[in-house]
Amino acid sequence: MIKKLHDIGLRSEHAYTAGIASIGLSIFTWATSLRAEPGKGLDRADRWGIFVGEWAPTFFCLGLALSHYEQEEGSLMGKAHTDGERQRQRAGAP
Repeated sequence: MIKKLHDIGLRSEHAYTAGIASIGLSIFTWATSLRAEPGKGLDRADRWGIFVGEWAPTFFCLGLALSHYEQEEGSLMGKAHTDGERQRQRAGAP
Protein backbone atom coordinates (compact mmCIF):
# COMPACT_ATOMS: atom_id res chain seq x y z
CA MET A 1 0.00 0.00 0.00
CA ILE A 2 2.82 2.41 0.87
CA LYS A 3 4.52 1.69 -2.46
CA LYS A 4 1.28 2.46 -4.31
CA LEU A 5 0.86 5.74 -2.42
CA HIS A 6 4.46 6.64 -3.22
CA ASP A 7 4.00 5.70 -6.88
CA ILE A 8 1.01 8.05 -7.26
CA GLY A 9 3.11 10.91 -5.90
CA LEU A 10 2.35 11.03 -2.18
CA ARG A 11 5.47 11.82 -0.16
CA SER A 12 6.14 11.83 3.57
CA GLU A 13 6.13 15.64 3.64
CA HIS A 14 2.58 15.63 2.27
CA ALA A 15 1.36 13.27 4.99
CA TYR A 16 3.10 15.27 7.74
CA THR A 17 1.57 18.48 6.42
CA ALA A 18 -1.88 16.86 6.39
CA GLY A 19 -1.36 15.77 10.02
CA ILE A 20 -0.47 19.28 11.14
CA ALA A 21 -3.36 20.73 9.12
CA SER A 22 -5.80 18.28 10.72
CA ILE A 23 -4.78 19.49 14.18
CA GLY A 24 -5.59 23.07 13.15
CA LEU A 25 -8.79 21.90 11.47
CA SER A 26 -9.77 20.09 14.66
CA ILE A 27 -9.53 23.31 16.67
CA PHE A 28 -11.36 25.21 13.93
CA THR A 29 -14.25 22.70 13.76
CA TRP A 30 -14.54 22.66 17.54
CA ALA A 31 -14.76 26.48 17.70
CA THR A 32 -17.11 26.69 14.71
CA SER A 33 -19.45 24.03 16.09
CA LEU A 34 -19.46 25.71 19.48
CA ARG A 35 -20.50 29.06 17.96
CA ALA A 36 -22.78 27.79 15.18
CA GLU A 37 -24.83 25.47 17.39
CA PRO A 38 -25.02 27.09 20.83
CA GLY A 39 -28.14 25.10 21.75
CA LYS A 40 -26.39 21.76 21.21
CA GLY A 41 -23.86 22.41 23.92
CA LEU A 42 -20.21 21.74 24.43
CA ASP A 43 -20.58 17.99 23.95
CA ARG A 44 -21.36 18.27 20.23
CA ALA A 45 -18.45 20.66 19.64
CA ASP A 46 -16.14 18.28 21.49
CA ARG A 47 -17.24 15.36 19.34
CA TRP A 48 -16.54 17.29 16.12
CA GLY A 49 -13.13 18.36 17.39
CA ILE A 50 -12.21 14.84 18.46
CA PHE A 51 -13.48 13.33 15.19
CA VAL A 52 -11.24 15.54 13.07
CA GLY A 53 -8.41 15.38 15.61
CA GLU A 54 -8.20 11.62 15.25
CA TRP A 55 -7.05 12.03 11.65
CA ALA A 56 -3.69 13.48 12.74
CA PRO A 57 -2.16 10.23 14.08
CA THR A 58 -3.18 8.43 10.89
CA PHE A 59 -1.47 11.03 8.72
CA PHE A 60 1.64 11.01 10.91
CA CYS A 61 1.82 7.19 10.72
CA LEU A 62 1.50 7.34 6.93
CA GLY A 63 4.24 9.96 6.86
CA LEU A 64 6.51 7.76 8.93
CA ALA A 65 5.85 4.72 6.71
CA LEU A 66 6.45 6.78 3.56
CA SER A 67 9.65 8.20 5.07
CA HIS A 68 10.97 4.70 5.77
CA TYR A 69 10.04 3.63 2.26
CA GLU A 70 11.79 6.66 0.74
CA GLN A 71 14.95 5.99 2.76
CA GLU A 72 14.92 2.32 1.79
CA GLU A 73 14.40 3.18 -1.87
CA GLY A 74 17.23 5.72 -1.72
CA SER A 75 19.65 3.26 -0.14
CA LEU A 76 18.80 0.64 -2.77
CA MET A 77 19.46 3.16 -5.54
CA GLY A 78 22.79 4.09 -3.96
CA LYS A 79 23.74 0.42 -3.68
CA ALA A 80 22.88 -0.19 -7.34
CA HIS A 81 25.01 2.81 -8.35
CA THR A 82 27.96 1.55 -6.27
CA ASP A 83 27.63 -1.97 -7.67
CA GLY A 84 27.58 -0.59 -11.22
CA GLU A 85 30.76 1.41 -10.57
CA ARG A 86 32.50 -1.68 -9.21
CA GLN A 87 31.56 -3.71 -12.29
CA ARG A 88 32.90 -0.98 -14.58
CA GLN A 89 36.18 -0.83 -12.65
CA ARG A 90 36.59 -4.61 -12.89
CA ALA A 91 35.95 -4.47 -16.62
CA GLY A 92 38.62 -1.82 -17.01
CA ALA A 93 36.28 0.93 -18.13
CA PRO A 94 37.35 4.50 -17.25
